[in-house]
Amino acid sequence: MSESSYQWLERVRDMRFVFEKQKAIANQDAFPDYTQRIDSLKRLRRAIKGRREVLQKALSDDYGHRAFGDTEIADILPLIHQIDYTRHRLKRWMKPQKRRPGITLLGTKLAVHQQPKGVVGIVVPWNFPIMLAVSPLICALAAGNRVMLKLSEFTPNTNRVLRELIADVFSPKEVAVIEGEVEVSRRFTELEFDHLFFTGSTQVGRQVMLAAADNLTPVTLELGGKSPVIIDDKIDMDVAVSRLIYGKCLNAGQICVAPDYVLCPEHRQEAFIHAYQQAFRAMYPDFEANQDYSQIVNQTQVTRLEETLQDALDKGARRWCALDKKTIPTAEKRCWPTQLLTHVTDEMRVMQEEVFGPLLPIVTYQDFAEALHYIQARPRPLALYLMSNDAEKRSQVTTQLHAGGMGINETLFHVAAEDAPFGGIGDSGMGHYHGIEGFYTFSHSKTVLTRDRWDTSFLVKPPYNRWYKRLMRWWLLR
Repeated sequence: MSESSYQWLERVRDMRFVFEKQKAIANQDAFPDYTQRIDSLKRLRRAIKGRREVLQKALSDDYGHRAFGDTEIADILPLIHQIDYTRHRLKRWMKPQKRRPGITLLGTKLAVHQQPKGVVGIVVPWNFPIMLAVSPLICALAAGNRVMLKLSEFTPNTNRVLRELIADVFSPKEVAVIEGEVEVSRRFTELEFDHLFFTGSTQVGRQVMLAAADNLTPVTLELGGKSPVIIDDKIDMDVAVSRLIYGKCLNAGQICVAPDYVLCPEHRQEAFIHAYQQAFRAMYPDFEANQDYSQIVNQTQVTRLEETLQDALDKGARRWCALDKKTIPTAEKRCWPTQLLTHVTDEMRVMQEEVFGPLLPIVTYQDFAEALHYIQARPRPLALYLMSNDAEKRSQVTTQLHAGGMGINETLFHVAAEDAPFGGIGDSGMGHYHGIEGFYTFSHSKTVLTRDRWDTSFLVKPPYNRWYKRLMRWWLLR
């Protein structure tokens, strides 16, 4: 149900009030100390752990059914581990870094301090509303910022639990939760944040960047795109499928780094389909009653996927259900097994738009160079996957193709690496978070130069024609 004009205007007014309060406090307390930051992270950890089951149920209610295992593996556990990882390293990250001033700045000391940016805005999507709200929040808090979270209107039950959780841990002056539909989201991105963090589609990401540009607000954009999986002509097909199928089936494929399409040697396409069907049935036996597989989030997404599938079939694609030939997804059903599509072409929507669901197109190739060229000719993906044990092919893909991140003989799990950055490139985004890169994203690297008693600056000040200054310039430029 859409918000009335009065409701969204009231939300925007309240949002502006909270923002100005946070901004004023951030200016007064510009550098929260280590103890404050660690205390915030500890309190957040306790709250997440204590509400683990409530969060799982709320997210499942929003989806109609969201597998509790999906939420635990992809939302709860990574957040607990991220907090622990950050706590153990934060003191070192906060320590000023000594730098060399160089010979021209003799008599000075040089250091780089990581200063909080101030007030950070985080726009949260619906597909992982817990993980993608709290993970950047952890990075922003570790860097010493105040935070405003704009939650998705499509996950009201999860929002309620998150709102209560945040309110129990923080005051609105520290972390505030904002809700509302499209107009509120637009006004949120127009606030004069010191940093704006957005996770969502490439199309909306462009609009967010335009809104932020008016305020010269730095942005981190975690977008999506079409993440390919290359299968080489030698790897065991059962192994290849076992390594990629979880990445496609977790959350019913509603993940920005899910395999979007497969590049398969033409002579191995039938073997891939057979192996995928076998692996799917093994993972999800008794599919209709299975609680380990999640639904599509809402009817709008079901309709989008049904239209995308029908467009492909109308234009000549062939469909192969991962479960059986009788299981045909419809707009009335929100629990779809993976639909494999062959004979796909660039004219089909499924090959033009990010799938974000349980459709998996298969593109065939004759030789490996053709597969590489296919990816090079398209926008840079958020994730790139290669199924191969060939060292030369691994090197080719790693060095010749651009992607936000990459997995070799694995999909999805590179996102869970705590000690490595995650982010996109080109159409799939800009900027990083996770690990120390997340701390740097929400910090300003401020150079501090200090000169004590020994003043050598007279050597570079006018008048410039003194003999010793000419000698010094000659020596420096020799």
